[in-house]
Amino acid sequence: MNKSINYSLCALAVGSLLGGGAVYAQEKEASVERIEVTGSRIKRNDLEGASPISVISRDDIAKSGFSNLQQIMERNPATGVGTFSTRGNSQDSTANGGAAISLRGFGSDATLVLINGRRVSTSAFAENIANSFVDINSIPVAAIERVEILKDGASAVYGSDAVAGVVNIILRKDYEGAEVSLSHGGTTGPSYDETAASFVWGAQTDTASATLILDYFKNTSITGAEMGRFGTANQAPYGGLDQRSSRGFPGNFIVNGEVRIDPDCPPERAIGQTCVFDYGPYGMAMPEAERLGAIFQGSQQLSDQLQGYLELAVQHNRSQAAGAPTPLDGDAGLTVPASHPNNPFGTDISINRLRTVDAGPRTWDIESDTLRLVVGLRGNINNWEWDVSAQKARSESMQTGSKTQGWVRTDFLQREIDAGRYNPFGGVFNSPDVIDAITTSLVRRGESHLTAYNAGITGDIFTLGDQMVSMAAGVEYREEDVFDQPDDQFQRGLIFGTESVSAQAARDQYAAYVEFLMPVSDTLEFTLAGRYDNYSDFGSTTNPQLSAQWRPVENFTLRASFGQGFRAPSLAQIGLGPSQESNFFTDTYRCPTPDASNPACAATDYTIVFVGSEGLQPEESETWNIGAVWQATDAWDLSLDVWKITQDNKIDKNDYQTVYAAECNNQASTICQRSAPLPGQTLGEMSRLYNSYVNISSQEASGVDLSTAYRLNLDDMGLLRLSLDWSYLNSFKKNDIDYTGEYNYPQHRWVTSADWTIGEWGFVASINYISEFEDYAAPSEVESTKTRSIDAQWLLDLQARYNINDRTQLVLGMNNALDEDPPFAIGDSNGDLYGYASSVHNPRGQFIYGKVSYKF
Repeated sequence: MNKSINYSLCALAVGSLLGGGAVYAQEKEASVERIEVTGSRIKRNDLEGASPISVISRDDIAKSGFSNLQQIMERNPATGVGTFSTRGNSQDSTANGGAAISLRGFGSDATLVLINGRRVSTSAFAENIANSFVDINSIPVAAIERVEILKDGASAVYGSDAVAGVVNIILRKDYEGAEVSLSHGGTTGPSYDETAASFVWGAQTDTASATLILDYFKNTSITGAEMGRFGTANQAPYGGLDQRSSRGFPGNFIVNGEVRIDPDCPPERAIGQTCVFDYGPYGMAMPEAERLGAIFQGSQQLSDQLQGYLELAVQHNRSQAAGAPTPLDGDAGLTVPASHPNNPFGTDISINRLRTVDAGPRTWDIESDTLRLVVGLRGNINNWEWDVSAQKARSESMQTGSKTQGWVRTDFLQREIDAGRYNPFGGVFNSPDVIDAITTSLVRRGESHLTAYNAGITGDIFTLGDQMVSMAAGVEYREEDVFDQPDDQFQRGLIFGTESVSAQAARDQYAAYVEFLMPVSDTLEFTLAGRYDNYSDFGSTTNPQLSAQWRPVENFTLRASFGQGFRAPSLAQIGLGPSQESNFFTDTYRCPTPDASNPACAATDYTIVFVGSEGLQPEESETWNIGAVWQATDAWDLSLDVWKITQDNKIDKNDYQTVYAAECNNQASTICQRSAPLPGQTLGEMSRLYNSYVNISSQEASGVDLSTAYRLNLDDMGLLRLSLDWSYLNSFKKNDIDYTGEYNYPQHRWVTSADWTIGEWGFVASINYISEFEDYAAPSEVESTKTRSIDAQWLLDLQARYNINDRTQLVLGMNNALDEDPPFAIGDSNGDLYGYASSVHNPRGQFIYGKVSYKF
């Protein structure tokens, strides 16, 4: 998808991007224009700096066939590992409807996302309880001019979060004319389709420019029930694990101090005293979503040396998430009197494991609105360029569940059981009026705000020999706050089996930075940058960066960089209130050896409760990169970079298994809370495990990136462009444990493409490759030390385009043209339960699409 560094940056410089109708400067004029490139504040005449930058242009986006940024980033070798997305959203996800970018597999919180070089507000809902991120679903693809990916730490330039790198999304502007595009596509397997439409309008004069972009996107859903083997929690028939839930329908009960299975449990689902339940068909492999956005950019020349500018973006997103019906256990405290007309045991009993399938699956409707306004002035004073701006940004999200969407309140349920109206036995579907009496509606609200003021200046300061030394300097001030409030019914303990998040925090921060570009000769230059940040909640930090570039011959460049970075604790981590998540595991203290007849041996999604931690300190990092760029011929170029990132003091959850091992063999523990033990037991059923966030982890990764492109002129047969973007992961360690080639960390990822243009026709073929990596061991393999690998995956994308005339273009294409399934994986018994690694492989299948664009 990406071209090599040189080729793509040259294309960027001259603005020769397919699908545009803008009036650009001539190549000669553009080549000497001083511009700012991601990773440096200094404007310079050339775009080839000392840091590795990969560019995804509008042309690349159009030829990918994807209609949203998350899909594009998933295929990129540098950003494809750990990219969080809406795929697989369930009612337990804490950031439903959102998507984020993760560079180098370090996580979305270690990747800084900018729009037009500026920070933006984070999502109102944090990912995975407390990881704040920029929701890239709020950025319309139609508005993107290019995406610059800086694969190097940049805290000395941009501040917090730029640990693994920076993704700078540059929006379209200075457009003249109008363009409308429509696209539609669908899968050939499960019924799924996407529809996208956009409208671009722009006008320019000698002193003013205005660009308006409207974008619409909608996709339908793919439920687990439509996914076949990838939609069941029982993967045993395919060589995996049976992860069906012990909270069954029918369920089991505590009768006279013993666990008893419902007499009407079907024999094929009865395992000992447990009636297992397959929750897989109720999830959403792809949730339904709808997005509508508008972006306006304008500028006005106020004098020869002064220009005012404005950016305004609004976005409304709607999505859904769904999961299995409410699971209940003994912690809910539900009882059934002997007098209940349907009680088969003839005595007072307690409900131990039960799922209210008759109330329906739990479903969330999620709506989010983002607003971003930037106003500023820029100009020149004695050949110094300056820029001052103010920004206001807001993200609001609301997550709702209605009475018809499966949300059961335990006190309502107990009332209906006591009255004999609700029958909890035999897997019976109770009447609609009874279901209405036990269900409720829920609302979760979240907001985040950003106010920022920036002032910067760049220019030449003095000569060193016959070379000119340049500088950039600036100051920044930022205020941020976040608010995430679950429904009060969660806080009162009336809703079971669903994760909830509570957070509230605010802070302000100011910073100053300086950067020097020091050419020593025509072939050698150094860049030195430093930045000081002061936060109201934890103090200050100072981070330097040094880079060098040497061109021993005209067509060959060596480059190197070293920098220190940091990531401030997220507001969600600092202000975290009581929040819950669920993890599947077996209570080994109550089940020391596997025994199907022991109900405690059933894998269960136990509740883990988190609260905020005081005294969290920033994460620290170091990065270095050594590379070379070789322009072998006018048609062939190649770049190679060796990199390493070290991140210490990382904020992470305490390992719940470590907490479990230390606390859960004690019935009186306040950290691992248990119900009262049954007769003959020393430990009762586990209720909840308390955990926290601490500065505990470290991450270290190294690898090699290679990018190359070749352009072959076929004369009468047109022009053929070949490209390869390859990323090799040499090492990835967490807390000194090497995960390289282990689960979710393939060593090789690459994408190669061939783009052939002949006359009015164009054809693109690209292959996306993800190498094999180790799977989790199956139970039969644990003692024999056998290992198995998840197979490598090859995905072929094809596209054909035809220019009917100067105004109209038609496109037809296929993603995953060979309809390859995700490689089989046993899974990690928690997030991946359905036979494939969801954070690495996409189960969507073959997707066929068409697109038409018309320019006015």
